[in-house]
Amino acid sequence: MATFLFDEIIFGPVKSRRLGVSLGVNLLPTGSKICSFDCIYCECGWTNSPSSTKLPSRTEVRAKMNQRLDQMKREGDVLDVITYAGNGEPTLHPQFAEIINDTVELRNSFFPKARIAVLSNSTMLHKQKVVAALKKVDQSILKLDSGFDSTIKHLNQPHTPTTVEDVINNLKQFDGNFTLQTLFVRGSYKNVTIDNTSHAEITRWLDIVEELKPKEVMIYTIARDTPISTLEKIPKEELDAIAYKVKKIGIPVQVSA
Repeated sequence: MATFLFDEIIFGPVKSRRLGVSLGVNLLPTGSKICSFDCIYCECGWTNSPSSTKLPSRTEVRAKMNQRLDQMKREGDVLDVITYAGNGEPTLHPQFAEIINDTVELRNSFFPKARIAVLSNSTMLHKQKVVAALKKVDQSILKLDSGFDSTIKHLNQPHTPTTVEDVINNLKQFDGNFTLQTLFVRGSYKNVTIDNTSHAEITRWLDIVEELKPKEVMIYTIARDTPISTLEKIPKEELDAIAYKVKKIGIPVQVSA
């Protein structure tokens, strides 16, 4: 199925279904996707070889962000959040930490009330420099789609061995000061049935939520085209039922369907 890639370093602002009026930042190439996962549901399509394309420089990112924020300020635009997302995993950029420092400085100069958010798949949290940078932003939105290694393997398709235990231990570095994001989906890929909404999946996932105690949970499902056509969007009623169980633990939850 058709997917899309962001064609700019700075894009938007757009009205995000989860974050509000968001100015997006893409630290990956504008013509291809680079990620440590190859999620079968990714709206950006399949992942390219990390060595095949050039990343934007810190200087280039800062200049483009400064230009766009200055323009928005002069035109009286509203800005809720600067969001790192784009064509893959933003924390893969070798100067991610330095770019976050620049972003904090520019945000404080132009839109001091705006938040800074990073959407990450949690695979780079073994790097202390990345963790330290994420602790400087207002919203570290960190992914865990399942409590089972086998589901992560088929759903997220990590490029390097990734275990749920490793992700949990790395997320504990934030002492609950992060948002846990999970995408729920059903379908199949390469003759393997995938469903992270089953009773066993939800039970294990809730145990992890209770163990990590994030400040917020975001649950959502596919909203745009995906690389394969065998995936099923989860109805909002089901997402709401999962959210109710999270609320019973005492953790705020946001549902996007």
